[in-house]
Amino acid sequence: MKIAELKIFYFEDDGIIPNNPDLPVLIYRNALDQANEAEEVFNRNHWLNSWTNGIYDYHHYHSNAHEVLGVMQGEARVQLGGEMGEEVTVHQGDVMVLPAGTGHKRLSASPDFKVAGAYPDGDSYNLKKGSLRERPSVLIEIKNVPLPASDPVFGDKGPLIKYWLKK
Repeated sequence: MKIAELKIFYFEDDGIIPNNPDLPVLIYRNALDQANEAEEVFNRNHWLNSWTNGIYDYHHYHSNAHEVLGVMQGEARVQLGGEMGEEVTVHQGDVMVLPAGTGHKRLSASPDFKVAGAYPDGDSYNLKKGSLRERPSVLIEIKNVPLPASDPVFGDKGPLIKYWLKK
């Protein structure tokens, strides 16, 4: 496995979507040679509690877990970081590593679009939509999410190790 290109995004709290003040979003372009094996690759690297489906078409985030999304089929335009964030197009074989608190929303997708998702050590995840009453507790939760022990694609190597663990 290799990365054709690495994209790195830092997002600030926009008042609705908290994002993550310390960790960047990492996008690995063409990292999965066999995109249909995304779940297996993630699980092998201890990113568990995996699933396959799509990405919700509304802004949401997980305040209690980091998430990896691997594009198994098709392509989609995704908004990261909330309304003021970045629009990115992801294709089969691409991987997005989202730190806890990072907003994400599907803007459009090909009919065959499918992703696999997983969480470090199988962490349970919540679903937050940016409600103001959630703010105090989610900001604390995001800060307290432990760093993963491994990169979801490359295990003990890879961009996550460099950009998240060796700060």
